[in-house]
Amino acid sequence: MPSKSPVSGGRRIQTRRSGVHGNGVFAVQDIAEGETLIEYKGEVITWKEALRRHPHDPTQPNHTFYFHIDDGRVIDGGVNGNAARWINHSCEPSCEADEQDGRVFIKALRNIAAGEELSYDYGLIIDEPYTKKLKAEFPCWCGSETCRGTLLAPKDDKEKKSGKKGRKSGKKSGRKAEKKLSKKLGKDGAEALKEPKKKAKAAKDGKSAKTGKR
Repeated sequence: MPSKSPVSGGRRIQTRRSGVHGNGVFAVQDIAEGETLIEYKGEVITWKEALRRHPHDPTQPNHTFYFHIDDGRVIDGGVNGNAARWINHSCEPSCEADEQDGRVFIKALRNIAAGEELSYDYGLIIDEPYTKKLKAEFPCWCGSETCRGTLLAPKDDKEKKSGKKGRKSGKKSGRKAEKKLSKKLGKDGAEALKEPKKKAKAAKDGKSAKTGKR
């Protein structure tokens, strides 16, 4: 279960056009650190079905509403999904995605003021060496001072040598959600699936490379 339940008393978040990219989700009222804001909803499907459906938009193969749960299941936010799929990525996020028992919840990492856009670090992972070309296929426009210029998660020294990134373990309350770019989907690095990882994001329309967003 999420660490804190949403505060009652009217609408707390709203979807509208974003200055970062495409649609975004904004706080309508002040939100406290630790609050669970929304669940990443969608149809839970198998990897086999995800491969059959991919990409959601042939003109933007790096864009998808998929959120990877585990090796066998994926949440397709494009089917029966909700506003969570529109939350944008940021290298300095205000939220995080936390997986608990096969469900992904977006939670506030800090206090968020009314009017502020919500964001979380997509931390996309792909099991191949990061090249300039690959990073350019997954650009980030968050504008933060710490922006790394790509939606791809940083690789540590060990991962750089192996060209792979392992799954991080989450808190006792749940696993950090992590978007995972899988070689199983698409080509040219467009094989993307988000995977729950604490700072992860849902796909976003108009957002080209996130497995789920941009």
